[in-house]
Amino acid sequence: MGETLILDADQTAAKLPFLRLVAALQREFATGCQTPARHHHTIASKGEPDGTLLLMPAWSNADDDEHFLGVKLVTILPGNTRRMMPAVVSTYMLYSATTGEQLAVMDGNTLTGRRTVATSALAAKYLSREDASELVIAGAGRVGSLIAEAHSSVRAIRRIKVWDINPDHASRLATSLCDRGFSAESTVDLRTAVESADIVSAATLATAPIIRGAWLKPGTHVDLIGAFTPEMREADDDVMRRASIYIDTPVAFEEAGELITPMTNGVITRESILGDLSDLSRRNEFARRNSDQITCFKSVGSGLADLAAAKLVLHPT
Repeated sequence: MGETLILDADQTAAKLPFLRLVAALQREFATGCQTPARHHHTIASKGEPDGTLLLMPAWSNADDDEHFLGVKLVTILPGNTRRMMPAVVSTYMLYSATTGEQLAVMDGNTLTGRRTVATSALAAKYLSREDASELVIAGAGRVGSLIAEAHSSVRAIRRIKVWDINPDHASRLATSLCDRGFSAESTVDLRTAVESADIVSAATLATAPIIRGAWLKPGTHVDLIGAFTPEMREADDDVMRRASIYIDTPVAFEEAGELITPMTNGVITRESILGDLSDLSRRNEFARRNSDQITCFKSVGSGLADLAAAKLVLHPT
């Protein structure tokens, strides 16, 4: 067996430049792979809140030229908050699906963050206006800090406004973006920022909508990253009612409060969702009908995107 490639967070990030990652995701979503349901296991410990072990496997189709198998292991330990340690730690392991040889071990948090925003950028390539230049980022956390670079790989982003529930966090991210060469500023007025935006990308932990459909100008593309349970929402019913909606995978029907709540209330139906990222990637063509159309992309994450990123780490070209 060959030597296993072992990469820390910085090394993993260096292997996943957004231009190549978006292209790798397009190929993987177009061809597909095997993605069984994720596994959740409760970890009980005396004197500690329950933790969770999450496993996300994926492997190549039988007729693929190369056969890979990947597993992301995620530990979620809320007790780490009081220890001033990260509550979520993940590792991604890539194997040969033919021989079982372990090929690479990489930082799972970095891989997840970068494939998440690259997935949104891929959707924006098909759904946002080709002249989209003004980006609003709602949420200044780890994922939010990557949004500008990812979207700039598919659109000529000229102006960025950053909002966060904590204004200091928004200010820090805006300063960081300026240091990286972007034209960015923080704002406490999310409504005004959204009203002039071409792309609105939200990566928050909101449990009640922060993006209002009434604020969207014709032609806006809305990118919803953060809400990942049925109880969470970043966009209100008007966003979903006004927009042409696409999702990353059908799992979104089970996990996304953005879909579940308005469907339950009769605001939209399952037929309101026009397609997923596999449909868009197979066609590989601009999907917007006209410049006034409002579009919305809702993602919940997938083992397919993890596998695509891990394969790129192993084979950068």
